[in-house]
Amino acid sequence: MATRIAPQVKDKITLSDAEDKLCNLLDEFTRHLKHQDGIVTACRINGGWVRDKLLDCECNDVDICLEDMMGVPFAERFVAFLSDNKHVPVHKVTKIESNPDQSKHLETARTTLFGIDLDFVNLRSEEYSDHSRIPTEVKFGTPLQDALRRDITINTLFYNVHTRMVEDLTEKGLDDLRSGIIRTPLPPLHTFRDDPLRVIRCIRFASRFGFTMTPELQGAARDQSIQDALSSKISRERIGEELDKMMKSVEPLHAIQIIHDLSLYHTVFRVPVIDVASGPVASPELSLTACTILHDFLFSPSPSGLRRFTTRPHPTLLVHASNDQGTRARLFLSASLYSFAGITYKDHKQKVHPLVEAVIREGLKLGNKNYYLDGIPALFDAASMLKGLSLEDARFTTPSERVAIGLLLRHGKVHKPTSGSHWSSSLFFSLVCELVPLGYGEEADACIRRYNAFTSRIEELGLDNSVDAKPLLNGNEVISVLGGKPGPWTAVILAKVIEWQLKNPDGDKDACAAWLEEEQRSGRLDIEALVKSTSGAKRIHADSKEASKKAKRTS
Repeated sequence: MATRIAPQVKDKITLSDAEDKLCNLLDEFTRHLKHQDGIVTACRINGGWVRDKLLDCECNDVDICLEDMMGVPFAERFVAFLSDNKHVPVHKVTKIESNPDQSKHLETARTTLFGIDLDFVNLRSEEYSDHSRIPTEVKFGTPLQDALRRDITINTLFYNVHTRMVEDLTEKGLDDLRSGIIRTPLPPLHTFRDDPLRVIRCIRFASRFGFTMTPELQGAARDQSIQDALSSKISRERIGEELDKMMKSVEPLHAIQIIHDLSLYHTVFRVPVIDVASGPVASPELSLTACTILHDFLFSPSPSGLRRFTTRPHPTLLVHASNDQGTRARLFLSASLYSFAGITYKDHKQKVHPLVEAVIREGLKLGNKNYYLDGIPALFDAASMLKGLSLEDARFTTPSERVAIGLLLRHGKVHKPTSGSHWSSSLFFSLVCELVPLGYGEEADACIRRYNAFTSRIEELGLDNSVDAKPLLNGNEVISVLGGKPGPWTAVILAKVIEWQLKNPDGDKDACAAWLEEEQRSGRLDIEALVKSTSGAKRIHADSKEASKKAKRTS
């Protein structure tokens, strides 16, 4: 794994005005509870907020742990105290029920104060069985017990609201934060056996902050029993959620490198139980190579140790991935799945699907979040379609270069904003896929130059600004010009209108209408024949829909 620079850690936490007011009110309210009802409790802010404040990172989520008191009754009384005694506007309390599958083992109280999102829960200790990551027993715990049950030491730190001090009860959290180390508070095999998802969380935090995992932790993560438990005890939704966060972090490549180094690729990117695929999954090394190439192009200068290409991709190919987090995450997840490229499988209806679709839908349960399920198979389809892209290709020299290139860019697999696909990102991903088997020599640079020349020609022809252009005429206007009744035939005409627009970039609506009239008058456009051919397709589609509805009614 790459050596990372130790982070800059602040000596103490500096509160914002809103955070200072929050701590004052919590301290005052706990004294009010003791005086009014004899209830003794204390408030500590834990985990991510403490870590991020010490790293001088923004964090608007504050998790408050309570001694010997449940979160919901405390929060409800706190909100009442603020409203009745302090006249401070605060959101009403929302109770979040426990949901072990989502790592919520206790009910949580949630509200918002001074623009800060607050969660209240009690300090706790947990006991686990060998067969589930859901605790068999959850009870009130001491601050130390609560700290020891957590995933990594840098997440065990508390900020005591009353003393205004950071508490490092494991005596490892602050040192590990300063040294850039990922370590579990208890022996890693113990921590991972209790909850194997913590392996994935360790990877996420290591990649997010550029921290280094201890050798003991790495060994435990490679342990076959831990990897088996990760496959059997953890829901695929939870792994998908953690992976999504990794892909949206500043270092997605680091995450994939760690997954690869820990031999976790097939555990994380698990193929669901399906019918026989069309071929074997390729080596995970290829996915790592794809991610490395992607990183090398998007993040410049590259970190020490990464090989560089002599030729850089055209800036237009990088613009969407560089400026949009969602596009970048989708590209990195796609590159992570490169080993599944070109493999298909058949569903129970014998319909062929790309295997990558099954991994996203069933293996990671990501669905349409960030257009993953729609956008990633489309990127692979586009890469297959665009492979070998060159201006020397005969399809771009006759009969009209502008029409041929324009139609390619407008193809639904190459450019479909409603599913997250943009032509520039599709070309960029296709380039990455072509480079994977080429290495870093002259052949690879020649490939980059081919794509760059094609992209430059797109801009010279003005196609980059017209790819989303709508037809100059709509369906009703087509009928007005050509006659006939509304029907699917107009879609065929509108496609011809788009081709005319691409060939005649300076043409207007009147010129387009005149061209249509001439096409009909000359006999090159036979509306009656077109209506017959498309109405047949419409009847087949309607019959298919009706048969499907009938099957559902009888089932």
